[in-house]
Amino acid sequence: MRPYEEFLTADESLLVTATDRSIELVNTAAQAAADRLAHDIIAYDVSDVLSITDAFLLASAPSDRQVKSIVDEIEERLNKQLGAKPVRREGDRDARWILLDYVDIVVHVQHSEERVFYALERLWKDCPELPLPEDAMKTRGKAEEHARLAGKEGELS
Repeated sequence: MRPYEEFLTADESLLVTATDRSIELVNTAAQAAADRLAHDIIAYDVSDVLSITDAFLLASAPSDRQVKSIVDEIEERLNKQLGAKPVRREGDRDARWILLDYVDIVVHVQHSEERVFYALERLWKDCPELPLPEDAMKTRGKAEEHARLAGKEGELS
């Protein structure tokens, strides 16, 4: 049994076709993102619809500096723990949307505004969602909460 299968129903376990290595990379990257306070971490198994990668991991943050911090932590953790280095890293200049391509998985860390605008979840909503570590799951809805709090602070000024 794969480590994540205990969380899946019988129907869901048939849908996930990503490799064990991809699942391991996704979980390690998701935990690293959660540890750096990323928002709305989610992963999709895209292996049935794309031949170039098994999974996409999406995360966001409210500032460019935090986007870069999250990406740096993911890159460091995947290298140290799993010996994985990205074959490509794009978007560093503005740090609004940084992409890490590990071949088996692709990590997208976006500024919250870009995340809403590009809405990658809409593109991949028909793909199975991969189970993530509990810390990563707890990040769901954090971007909305952050925006609401930022709006209230602006009203007080």
